[in-house]
Amino acid sequence: MADVEQPLYTPFFGVMGATSAIVFSALGAAYGTAKSGTGIATMSVMRPEFIMKSVIPVVMAGIIAIYGLVVAALIANSLSADPTEYTLFLSFVHLGAGLSVGLSGVAAGFAIGIVGDAGVRGTAQQPRLFVGMILILIFAEVLGLYGLIVALILATKSPK
Repeated sequence: MADVEQPLYTPFFGVMGATSAIVFSALGAAYGTAKSGTGIATMSVMRPEFIMKSVIPVVMAGIIAIYGLVVAALIANSLSADPTEYTLFLSFVHLGAGLSVGLSGVAAGFAIGIVGDAGVRGTAQQPRLFVGMILILIFAEVLGLYGLIVALILATKSPK
């Protein structure tokens, strides 16, 4: 592949992969944090002793952004302006990796935010709901983890 001339715009798709990884993941994490945070603020009026227990959804939402950061850094370290090193195939793979972790991060962040908001409000009224809330949050978090796994497989792929 080294002898084939690559188009001038080849690195653009890799850059967009890194950008979409962090932007979409951070968007999902921000939504999850904001939505869960409003639930915590509402719940803390009734039951201030549950505030520290209720921070779990916010932490889980923040982890989604870390997934995007890892993939964005991995892609950014692979970028090269040298057309013999960075091929069009590799740039499309990096775009796919970025979109994979980014869009799954949006979905996971939205799920964590909605479950976290309803969960902490419900836990304030019935403390036995706490374990169920945590289990649902884990299933929401794993959506982002699936995107991370696919993105890592794609980002470390090399043309044969």
